[in-house]
Amino acid sequence: MSIARGVETRTVRLTFDGRTATAREGQTVLEVARERGWYVPSLCYHPKVGQAGLCRVCVAEVDGMAGLQTTCTLPVRDGMVVRTDTALVQAARRMNVDLLLSAGVHDCLACEATGRCDLQDAAYRLGIDRPSFPRRGELLPLDASSAFIVRDPNKCIHCFRCIRGCNGTVVNDVLDMGYRGDRSVVICDDDLPMGASSCVSCGECVQLCPTGSLIEKKAVGLGRPWELATVRTTCAYCGVGCQVNVHVDRAANRIVRIDGVEGAPPNDGMLCVKGRFGYDYTSSADRLTTPLMRRSRSDALAPATWDEALDFAAERLAAIRDRDGPDAIGLVACARSTNENNYAAAVFARAGVGTNSIDHCART
Repeated sequence: MSIARGVETRTVRLTFDGRTATAREGQTVLEVARERGWYVPSLCYHPKVGQAGLCRVCVAEVDGMAGLQTTCTLPVRDGMVVRTDTALVQAARRMNVDLLLSAGVHDCLACEATGRCDLQDAAYRLGIDRPSFPRRGELLPLDASSAFIVRDPNKCIHCFRCIRGCNGTVVNDVLDMGYRGDRSVVICDDDLPMGASSCVSCGECVQLCPTGSLIEKKAVGLGRPWELATVRTTCAYCGVGCQVNVHVDRAANRIVRIDGVEGAPPNDGMLCVKGRFGYDYTSSADRLTTPLMRRSRSDALAPATWDEALDFAAERLAAIRDRDGPDAIGLVACARSTNENNYAAAVFARAGVGTNSIDHCART
């Protein structure tokens, strides 16, 4: 038994494919496996949207329990014996993944999600190189009406992750499952094109999608995941400090796409439309790459070095302070800056200039 933040947590022991593991009471078998890096395929489960039990790909045999159990919904108990590598389990997983592949158009050679697709990973692990059953029905049209997201309903496996993320995580309530039976399809609002719906383009659905059904529009054709360098950094758009993974084509010196860092505070993978899709400015031809100075009102702006620009600004500020007093100078800090940068601005105003005339643009 352990105590965390004043709450007692009972520790249980279970056997997982012959390996002994300890777990916290209340955890699911799938959570225990993922904590230890033991691969159990799952398509409908995601930590942010909770248990689902829809895809039946994470099934396992458990001693004392009849039939196969979904590990994403199965709580651990002391003495539990779980087997995920038996012939029965593998056959069930293989059939479920095979049916999902056969129900859609999963052309991995041309799919933008190749290399970051949970369905593709499961098929690879299970040795499925092509669907066993012919696909029935007509192809549904792509929805490219959004400025940032392309929806391909033919790749959707009805896992509900995008719907639960939209409705329960970011609470935008845009996505839902429409129609019935084999006509079921994820819809926006009352079956509007995404670009005409109430979608705010936060991209949470793209991040949660386990296939290529929802992809970043601006990233299409710009590089496979293994061709891109991934850099973790802090989003520069505001002071919240959201953690992001920036996927970069180093050869072209270009950002291809951005996603949130799952499990990292403060955003746990969630981003706003600016943080996820507003990165074009980094490679804009209009972006300033060197300081510009105007030494007098009649002069035109001219390029300068950083030393020249900073020395000039310091001289002018010092002259104004000496002539008119420190309260003749005021500073406005920026909501896009971090707390540390705003603290540095406050120190500069009060200790460097000698004024308390500092404000923040978020107050206006």
